[in-house]
Amino acid sequence: MTVVDCSEYSADLLALASRLPRIPRQDLYGFLDAAHEAAGDLPEGLGTALDRFNADGSHDGYLMLRGLPVEDDDDLPATPTSTPAPVDRPLQNMEAMLAVIGRRLGLHTGYRELRSGTVYHDVYPSPGAHHLSSETSETLLEFHTEMAYHVLQPNYVMLACSRADHERKAATLVGSIRKALPLIPEEVRARLFDRPMPCCVDVAFRGGVENPGAIANVKPLYGDPRDPFLGYDRELLAPREPDDVEAVAVLSKALDEVSEAVRLTPGDLLVVDNFRTTHARTPFSPRWDGKDRWLHRVYIRTDRNDQLSGGERAGDVVDFSPRR
Repeated sequence: MTVVDCSEYSADLLALASRLPRIPRQDLYGFLDAAHEAAGDLPEGLGTALDRFNADGSHDGYLMLRGLPVEDDDDLPATPTSTPAPVDRPLQNMEAMLAVIGRRLGLHTGYRELRSGTVYHDVYPSPGAHHLSSETSETLLEFHTEMAYHVLQPNYVMLACSRADHERKAATLVGSIRKALPLIPEEVRARLFDRPMPCCVDVAFRGGVENPGAIANVKPLYGDPRDPFLGYDRELLAPREPDDVEAVAVLSKALDEVSEAVRLTPGDLLVVDNFRTTHARTPFSPRWDGKDRWLHRVYIRTDRNDQLSGGERAGDVVDFSPRR
């Protein structure tokens, strides 16, 4: 199951949200601990869908939850124009959903170099944003596995929508390796599998250096050869050997062919399996009227792929360590 209609659970989910502290950023650890307790009381149908996705993923590489309780547009504040969010900003419904649903899956994690080390990110259009930033709007944000170059790469990227773009044009594109793998010849799979390739990093992780080069190494395919994990970034992966360049091009084409467009509307929450997919975002046109597209993003780590060593808490902020 890729899409779960949660509209029938609205009253139950609002009741769970009411158990959370009203000012989440004042004590994020306490807020996420309360969310963990609430996560055990999720409606059975929703909880089961999350547990199954956490255990096995999906062929499409994502889980979409639709019809979650969200404020009426006029009851929301203006779409943010700066980051991070004020510490005293009251809890919003979609932030509450990210807390409870995220804690059913794993641990919310912040990255010290990214968004001032905050755990909750507002995603909104920003004039003149870097082309690699989620704040771009009128250009394509290219396919990328989130932080594929980071040793503590998140297992899930969660995106919750409080406000869609005016024209409902913006789409999150998801390319699943489970769908793409049959399109990749065996010899190309063998070339890509367990082969570290040079990879640059996003601006936030460059330590103030404009262009530090490929400071990480990423394996495009790894894990189980029959059901591999994916590490792919169209902008940052930088293979040098001609055979590697050609193999990555074949992978890239296969991911394009299987990519699926998901359009987020208010009350939607998208959980992207960040170890088996690459994702992108299509362009849209902001109006700068306080009602532009507004998503909330969190990253979730689980005990998969050595992401956790023991003793971590939801709300921890981790330092950058590039894959070698």
